[in-house]
Amino acid sequence: MKIDISKEILFKTARSGGKGGQHVNKVETMVEGRWHILQSNFITDEQKNLIYEKLKNKINAEGFLLVKSQQSRTQLGNKDLVIKKLNDLVNMAIQKKKIRIATKTPNAVIEKRIDLKKQQSAQKQIRKKINPQDYS
Repeated sequence: MKIDISKEILFKTARSGGKGGQHVNKVETMVEGRWHILQSNFITDEQKNLIYEKLKNKINAEGFLLVKSQQSRTQLGNKDLVIKKLNDLVNMAIQKKKIRIATKTPNAVIEKRIDLKKQQSAQKQIRKKINPQDYS
């Protein structure tokens, strides 16, 4: 189940940095998307807690999830990227981790390991120095 939060995202624009000459200095193409988690109507309280846990480093003090984009040369392109990033982050965060079921080690694997240990032990016994007192 995918959640689309694009209707609740607040956008703010600013001038992008980087290459572009005069164009960069006069056009606001960087887009910052803000989504207030607690005021959202699209997700449950349990999902809000999951998002807070998993994305705490991207959430500011006011409770907004922040994402920026300045990859595209157009404001509209960056806006689309911000929407995609936020939706992907939220959908990834609300996924519950699958519980791993521990399995028993097969008997064949245990026997193979013991056989290898016996072979290693025999090899080391052959390499030992001969003690004359053992043959008296």
